[in-house]
Amino acid sequence: MPESDFNSRIATLWRMESGKVVAKVARMLRDVGLAEEIGQDALVSALECWPRDGMPDNPGAWLMTTAKNRALDRLRQQAMQLRKHEAIGQELEALQAHVEPDFVDALDAARADDIGDDLLRLIFIACHPVLSTEARVALTLRLLGGLSTGEIARAFLVGEPTIAQRIVRAKRSLAAARVPFEVPGPAERKPRLGSVLEVIYLIFNEGYAATSGDDWMRPALCQDALRLGRVLATLMPEEAETHGLLALMQIQSSRTAARLDARGRPVLLLEQDRAQWDHALIARGLAALERSDALAGARGPYALQAALAACHARAPCAADTDWPQIVALYDALAALTPSPVVELNRAVAVGMAFGPQAALEIVERLERDQMLPAYPWLPSVRGDLLHKLGRNDEARAAFRQAAALTDNAQERELLLRRAHA
Repeated sequence: MPESDFNSRIATLWRMESGKVVAKVARMLRDVGLAEEIGQDALVSALECWPRDGMPDNPGAWLMTTAKNRALDRLRQQAMQLRKHEAIGQELEALQAHVEPDFVDALDAARADDIGDDLLRLIFIACHPVLSTEARVALTLRLLGGLSTGEIARAFLVGEPTIAQRIVRAKRSLAAARVPFEVPGPAERKPRLGSVLEVIYLIFNEGYAATSGDDWMRPALCQDALRLGRVLATLMPEEAETHGLLALMQIQSSRTAARLDARGRPVLLLEQDRAQWDHALIARGLAALERSDALAGARGPYALQAALAACHARAPCAADTDWPQIVALYDALAALTPSPVVELNRAVAVGMAFGPQAALEIVERLERDQMLPAYPWLPSVRGDLLHKLGRNDEARAAFRQAAALTDNAQERELLLRRAHA
């Protein structure tokens, strides 16, 4: 195998495993920044060893073991340094009380094969109130989602240097505040819940529609997000939006098998074979939505998005979709959490319910306001609407513009196919 292909495989594997590795090491070392450094050291070791020795049977376990061993080495060094100072008398008892339990806990953590709730623990730590909301989400996506700063920047529609600065400052702030590495008690969970939900939602979104790379989806991220959502719903069962987010992820995940054709190419929602949808997962999602509605007086943003997904899930075929109801739900979502992306999605629904011209007016307003300057789905939606209006030359140019903006190979191929069609 060419070295470039081998390194690409390792990079893909790291994106899948990095969250678990960093979460485990962070619990051992009580230092997020150091945990990420040691995780990167393990990746470098893989890049050095695997091309020479061959990829191990369980590469994820190899990365985890390598990182844990390096963390244990660091803990032993720290313990030895502290023991050298035991002669300082007055600090001896305090040092022993501080070091030994941590070292024993770290050894116990290293022996454990199951990651338990380390991922959720790290999310709550990274979403500590000492950080701004933007910094919380950026840091957690970097640590747990395996996302690059560029991918996170695209998710927030901001510059890459801005995201890099947020992440560096967040690590420093957590270290300076000596944030405890544990899931907070019930009283401390609720202030962090909004950030935790946003992080899980964005991890799921990156798995559902990857912003870069060769794959249309990253199923491992979707599965991580679903697992975290289920654990969180158990941890905070009276919070309506935990069930709303879980409902959304379950209903969206039900379409996974239908989102690629036999050649591995993307299949858009209205063209999918709904017999391939996972109807058991849809049923679980609808039950979670009912639980959310029972707990809340009014739907929050995740429950509203789950209700949108439920409209599609309940339609036996694309032609039976209740588009006026979807427009109404998008109206409610836009009033609650206004954003250009929500407005673009609302435009799609308006086009299906009331015709492409009405939708095109919304899209052209977004273009005039330059609210989504590098978002590939804006020219893509415009191209679809222009095609429906018979303006094919303009549609072709719009699809090509969209293809030039995306960093995902499958997405680019899909858009170019539409341009050629």
